[in-house]
Amino acid sequence: MKKYISFIFIFGFLFFFQSCSSQAALDSKTVDTLVDSEEFTFVAQRANPMNYDVINVMGSIQNAPAARMLQLDGSYSIEIKKNHLDVALPYFGRMFTSSYNTAENSYRFTSKDFTVTKSQNKKGNWTLKIKPNDTTNVDEINIEIFKNGKAFVSMRSNDRQPITYDGYISKNPETPKEKEKL
Repeated sequence: MKKYISFIFIFGFLFFFQSCSSQAALDSKTVDTLVDSEEFTFVAQRANPMNYDVINVMGSIQNAPAARMLQLDGSYSIEIKKNHLDVALPYFGRMFTSSYNTAENSYRFTSKDFTVTKSQNKKGNWTLKIKPNDTTNVDEINIEIFKNGKAFVSMRSNDRQPITYDGYISKNPETPKEKEKL
């Protein structure tokens, strides 16, 4: 009897997490449309620092998970439009040039001069390389977008260690001016 109860519990547990994880998924045609238009928002759910000092500090916090990922609250994003790039992502790691202004410690910038190079592989996954030309500390942003809308972002900078983010893409939120046009 105990075997059946544990069997039902395990399958119920797996079914619950499967249904929760599939809520943010998009169909592949929607993903292709968003990437082709080059107008979408990447929403960061987790940050993956590469610096082992940060990972060791995270591991020393009481009741903290042993993983090297930091859960984010969904308010961090990269918004891509035709002539506008808005980045608001946290940074955890070692910076090689220090600043007393704490606003400069994370990735928060707007770019109007950037180039986007995109390609699609045989499996249907997209790779976007964004090179902002009017920022001093970000060299390149690489976004890998999977067919279900999940995405992986890596930031390469010239003044700090690399960091990656996991999340998903979605349609850009409409501004009040766009709502008036409709």
